Amino acid sequence: MTALVDRVRAAFGPEMAGPSLAFAAVVLVFGIASPQFLSAATFGSVAFQLPELGLLTLAMLLPILTGGLNLAITFTANIAGLTVAWVLKANGGVDAGIGIFVVGCLLALLVGAASGVVMGLVIAYTRAHPILVSLSMMIFLRGLGEFLTRGGDISGFPAFVGPIGHGSIAGIPVPLIVFIVCVLAWHVLLGRTKLGFNTYMIGSNLEATRYSGINTRKAIVLVYTLSGIMCAIAGIIMLARFNSVRIGHGESYLLITVLACFLGGVNPFGGFGRVIPVFVALVVLQLLSSGLNLIGANQHLATAVWGILLVTVMILRWVASKIKISIVRRGS
Repeated sequence: MTALVDRVRAAFGPEMAGPSLAFAAVVLVFGIASPQFLSAATFGSVAFQLPELGLLTLAMLLPILTGGLNLAITFTANIAGLTVAWVLKANGGVDAGIGIFVVGCLLALLVGAASGVVMGLVIAYTRAHPILVSLSMMIFLRGLGEFLTRGGDISGFPAFVGPIGHGSIAGIPVPLIVFIVCVLAWHVLLGRTKLGFNTYMIGSNLEATRYSGINTRKAIVLVYTLSGIMCAIAGIIMLARFNSVRIGHGESYLLITVLACFLGGVNPFGGFGRVIPVFVALVVLQLLSSGLNLIGANQHLATAVWGILLVTVMILRWVASKIKISIVRRGS
């Protein structure tokens, strides 16, 4: 039994404690408050709504682990979605073939990667703060998108695009399958690759990592490039789910991605955090939103609750660190 517990801790880390307790609390509270909460309909709704937010959270996770931030995730996703839309519109619209869609998706991935490369290069070589760099990219992409679309939506896509956002395979939503694959990819990347190790090292101490012989500039550029690619995947899923693209889609997701990372035990200053606890934290937040909806709360209240929860998480982590320091001092 002890060996099993040790294996679980090694695989998921102590970060699982917070999300697990939050999951139990949300299920218990809303299970009592609404008889419909613990139903297949609720969890089915969560399964369809979770992926787009989850993919954007994965895009946010890597920069945070390096001690940075990517404030441009939602606009990178929407620009990538617009890229797919433009390719489809320019090649038949609703009559465009699957090959054209594939080309559009590849171009979208390139657009997302380009956004990440630019941010990564500026951050790595000028040492500008990631918040300022990603904020600049966010403003640029937003302005570019508004200019190109005149602030409107682009819609009218082939019928085969819809199932990517709403279809199921063996009862499992297609977007959820894509998200789970991406979660596993990030889990392997951070736990089994050189880039993952370098990411944690950079977040712990950038200067020490540089002096140890690690090419920190290359690692940072790769981190933001992968973040941009993940944004593009999210943008494609959002296009298929909404059957339209608008540069302002999902603006509220930015706060929630940061909250999910912190609730999942990721250190806001970088260096510590794992993918699986963040995945559980995302499920908790989505269940919280569904629970509030079932009891008749306004959706804006859910956003307010997420903000309060973010502050609460930061306070609890500060208290926990103080308690830990106190225990260490007593032991010494």
